[in-house]
Amino acid sequence: MQAFLVDERLERDSEKLLDLALCELRLMNDVRWPWLILVPRRPEVSEIFELSPEDQQQATTEASRIAALLKTLTGADKINVAAIGNIVRQLHIHVVARREGDPNWPRPVWGFGTAEPYGAPERDAFIASIRKALS
Repeated sequence: MQAFLVDERLERDSEKLLDLALCELRLMNDVRWPWLILVPRRPEVSEIFELSPEDQQQATTEASRIAALLKTLTGADKINVAAIGNIVRQLHIHVVARREGDPNWPRPVWGFGTAEPYGAPERDAFIASIRKALS
């Protein structure tokens, strides 16, 4: 059995925050949207249905928990949750806080423009608020 490794593109474009029961929680490095990513720590899985039934339930529970947390922290108008994986095949679940009038509202965030990296103080404050909310 292969060891779990995060896809190199996810590793490059996001920062690990912490491990949940099943998923690694990551922050997408794009200040345009509060954007978290859940990566189930299971090797060679690209689809939700490839997870065991127990892991499917856990992934759903964790995605719902993170979506609710993100809505509370950001006051977002809408939370987008998706597991697309057309470019990065490794199963990962996007949880994105959206506001009417954000840079691509109401269209999807994927493939829109160029990512705008966080500045260290803003990133660190956002990460601290996430960790505090999860503790």
